[in-house]
Amino acid sequence: MPNKGIIATNIQQSLTDTIGSIPHDKLFLLTDETTHRLCLPLIQQHPSMQHAIHIVIPPTDTHKTLATLATVWTQLSSSGGTRHSLLLNLGGGMVTDLGGFAASTFKRGITYVNIPTTLLSMVDASVGGKTGINFNGLKNEVGVFNPPHTVIIDTAFLHTLDHPNILSGYAEMLKHALIAPSHTAPQRGERLAQLLNFNLHHADHRQLSQLVSDSIAIKEHIVAQDPLEHGIRKALNLGHTAGHALESWALSRTPCLHGYAVAWGLICELYLSCTKTGFPTHTMRQTVRYIQQNYGTLPITCHDYQELYAYMTHDKKNTAGSINFTLLGNIGDIHINQTATQEEIYQMLDFFREG
Repeated sequence: MPNKGIIATNIQQSLTDTIGSIPHDKLFLLTDETTHRLCLPLIQQHPSMQHAIHIVIPPTDTHKTLATLATVWTQLSSSGGTRHSLLLNLGGGMVTDLGGFAASTFKRGITYVNIPTTLLSMVDASVGGKTGINFNGLKNEVGVFNPPHTVIIDTAFLHTLDHPNILSGYAEMLKHALIAPSHTAPQRGERLAQLLNFNLHHADHRQLSQLVSDSIAIKEHIVAQDPLEHGIRKALNLGHTAGHALESWALSRTPCLHGYAVAWGLICELYLSCTKTGFPTHTMRQTVRYIQQNYGTLPITCHDYQELYAYMTHDKKNTAGSINFTLLGNIGDIHINQTATQEEIYQMLDFFREG
């Protein structure tokens, strides 16, 4: 079942309505050290927060691990959590993914609510019911599908973000614009053009709030058709086969933000889309140029191709030993379960480095 989403204009009222609608014996609040410091002040005066039991974990994706998950389980248990407890996850994608997995497995499942605080978690991680942790050096290797009861989205939290974290979420918005069904905009490519022309350095937050709402609607439309990713939901994997490999490569060197890896993955997979499924070259070049100007690049060399290829072979989307990609014939023209040879993947990486 898709989760209930609330675009909040008054976070205090949204919290009152949501918490009041969920019977619970104890209320737990999960944050990481960063969101505890920067984001908790926006809701800590809410009456229900006076009784919340706080669980604080280390920040960043490097702590999206089994050890951190065990810490959350331990604190839920030692603080008297039951099957009737409620967990609020206040944070970015790392907190909502790990917190959702903790809630889904503690006592065989307790109710949880996501309050995403980063642009990335608003448009991606908090929507669609995917939960999980990184394991054995691989992104999101262990997890379950289990939607939160509610997602409360308030773009006021975006004022707490630095520019790289805004860019990280914006990459998923670019992806959503590329896969948006034609009926969701007056003409093909209009959403992408809006995003490519939006001034992120001096952002109009009212306009950004509308763009966020539109982006969430695209993902929700796709997830509603295919909650467990058997078919069309694979559209959301655009940029992620290559992106997860690049992110895993960076993890053992200089870790990068997830959205940067997705943006770089879009470069790779739009190139494959041009060569394999006829995506328009001018649209690919326009998008690639925007990504290169705003996200820079990752300093891979040809000597890294074998390692990157190996990461792709471990991707959860693969079937029968083939590396699976989601590619496009045009904006909104989605081709799932596309394969590529090792030679084609190496050519894709050549384009990423030199394109």
